[in-house]
Amino acid sequence: MKPRYFISVIGGSRASAADLAIAEEVGRELAEAGVAVICGGLGGVMEAACKGAVEAGGLTIGILPGEHRETANAYVQIPIVTGMGFTRNSIVAKSGQAIIAIGGSYGTLSEIAYARLAGLPIIGIDTWEMSRRGEAEDFIIRAIDAEEAVRLAIAKIDENT
Repeated sequence: MKPRYFISVIGGSRASAADLAIAEEVGRELAEAGVAVICGGLGGVMEAACKGAVEAGGLTIGILPGEHRETANAYVQIPIVTGMGFTRNSIVAKSGQAIIAIGGSYGTLSEIAYARLAGLPIIGIDTWEMSRRGEAEDFIIRAIDAEEAVRLAIAKIDENT
């Protein structure tokens, strides 16, 4: 089955149990909606999202930082080897038609920035808050759970197509 949409799921390689549970549910919800999951291909939020997607019959794509496809988590079906380290974050962000950010650290922050520069919709669950010169500038659309995040991401893609 050809995926209807491609959505990047971003978040920390080290994540809380709550973030991992949300990521797995996001992956499941995306797969059930016919959406391919794109991620950085490693552990944490990336692995949890891929696990949820695969268990629901979805497609997963991992944009790997290193030189070997074997470094991908067990749920990545299509590993893309870049040898680019963190520079691959641009590819992770820009390969999706929308981004769902779950928690995350500085790698996630860089992906948010790349998505923002590309004009892509960013849906966030318990992720970064933005400000500029002390003024709130939060362009991240906040979701309370996985179901809402997926619904919002698909709606934003539909608005832009």
